[in-house]
Amino acid sequence: IFFKCRNSVSQEATQCNGSVAFCFSGNQSGFNNTHAVASAYFSAIFSVLGLGSNLFAFVVLVNAFRRTHSRSRSSFLLFLGALVVTDFMGLLFTGSIVVFFRSSGLRWMDLDPGCHLCNFMGMTMIFYGLSPLLLGTAMAVERFVGINRPFARSTAMSRSRVCWVVVGIVAMAGCISLLPLLGLGSYHIQNPGSWCFLNIRPEPLDVVFCLVFSLVGLLSLATSFVLNTTSVVTLLRVCCSQDSVQRKRDYEVEMMVQLIFIMLIATICWCPLLTFIAKTVLFKRGLHVQQLLLWIRFATGNQVLDPWVYILFRRSVLRRVYPGIGRSRGSVASLRSSFTISRKLTPASLGGASEQGEAEPRG
Repeated sequence: IFFKCRNSVSQEATQCNGSVAFCFSGNQSGFNNTHAVASAYFSAIFSVLGLGSNLFAFVVLVNAFRRTHSRSRSSFLLFLGALVVTDFMGLLFTGSIVVFFRSSGLRWMDLDPGCHLCNFMGMTMIFYGLSPLLLGTAMAVERFVGINRPFARSTAMSRSRVCWVVVGIVAMAGCISLLPLLGLGSYHIQNPGSWCFLNIRPEPLDVVFCLVFSLVGLLSLATSFVLNTTSVVTLLRVCCSQDSVQRKRDYEVEMMVQLIFIMLIATICWCPLLTFIAKTVLFKRGLHVQQLLLWIRFATGNQVLDPWVYILFRRSVLRRVYPGIGRSRGSVASLRSSFTISRKLTPASLGGASEQGEAEPRG
């Protein structure tokens, strides 16, 4: 089940009962992975930077989770924690494989003739690619319900419910990544021979799998955009209303700002790759290897940039950068409260009250 064999296309390819493993089909020599030593350093530095950023973000989230007492904030932090873990694991698995092949110069078909490792990396690329997008959609739904339907939540977003939602997202991404092993689509070694990904070609089964991957990702981004835009509009209305002083919206604003930046980063990093895959299989275009490599690097950048949203866009950091934020909010609140008191204690009302106080004894 882990690999398929097809007719031999190269004498150098490893044989499997007289045929070549399918993940190598179409490759003239399995990609000679001995050039571009600098790319190995680039991949290593990129992976280490991403892993370190996600570890630091995870420590920040754990400390924030211990201090919070708000159910909505704790639910949001659980989603963020799941996002950090998926980003970290995705970089760990894919980055280690790519760095190993780029630095060793070994050919994939010599080390993995049965395509087991190729299928594993392809599953990893799909699973850890879709999981952050689906988690971002779940976070957008949670914030939409929390801001637009606050009284309908009650116990709907408890910690246990968030954990079950995360498990469902992981199961959904895992099922999609397993489709090629069940016969729908396939995983294929990609140029320059140090990584595996879905086979982008105009074959019916490969077209279906490519479209499933692309449409699920694009639909997740579109859903997040609609829900987050609605939540931002609602939050602005509440913050600008007269009773906004009585409702503490600091945490809502902080969570919404973080979620907006997560959505923007995911859109910028993933939309080019998803649209490129869909266009290639729908319009039966030839695969442009350089464009694929460029958009894959864009998508991988999402795992590196995501943790810096949690690290930088926090209330404590923003107050250190802009010390006047808390003061301006306090001054506005005091002005509004003093204005409300002054309206209640006008001379006319005081005079009316004194006249009434004097009129009652006369009566």
